[in-house]
Amino acid sequence: MEACRVALGFLSALPGGRVPADAAAFRRAAPCFPWVGAVLGGLFYLAARLLWAFFPPGVAGALLLGVWLGLTGMLHLDGLLDVADALLPPADRKRRLAILKDPSIGAFALGVGGVYLLAKAQALAALGPDPALVAAPALARFFVLPASRLASARPGGLGDGVRGAPIGGALLPALAAALFFPLPALASTVAAAGLYALALRRLGGVTGDVHGAAIEIAELAFLLFALPRGV
Repeated sequence: MEACRVALGFLSALPGGRVPADAAAFRRAAPCFPWVGAVLGGLFYLAARLLWAFFPPGVAGALLLGVWLGLTGMLHLDGLLDVADALLPPADRKRRLAILKDPSIGAFALGVGGVYLLAKAQALAALGPDPALVAAPALARFFVLPASRLASARPGGLGDGVRGAPIGGALLPALAAALFFPLPALASTVAAAGLYALALRRLGGVTGDVHGAAIEIAELAFLLFALPRGV
């Protein structure tokens, strides 16, 4: 239970969580990541039910995105923006790692972030209250665990905190998402794997920012492929 409180405190802005005090506590909390995603997804679904009762889909989708960003504390979005600036422009590995540590936002982050937020808002508007809202954040957070076995681009960084964390306890929500949404789950897996592969090629490994970016990309891919065909 304490491990899940640590995961809740790290992955969300929800009350009741606890920020990990050390690497060991963080590693023990890692198997709870998909469960925290499912809890967040349940709140997104409830928010969607409420928003769609009062607003047209376009407005409701934009507001739901605001809820999504607020409940996650924009932690993973920050990773996506940093990774966009580090991985996309031409640079050597040392320069890319320096960019990851720079808190400023560049043109690549603005471009990727703008398209990402527009696409996610549109996907949410088209999807409406749907169980995919629960499955997407649960599965996306599962990918952090197998990816933690990859080489580290910044030893001792935040990404190393989950290295070697057990996967078993995290399998159930991930398998449930794949069972009920096979195509979105496949798209989500391919999107996350593609980002991790790019990070390995250009950074030499993964970091905490890369994990955050993978969560965001995996969520978006899941939502897009969960849409009814023709939407």
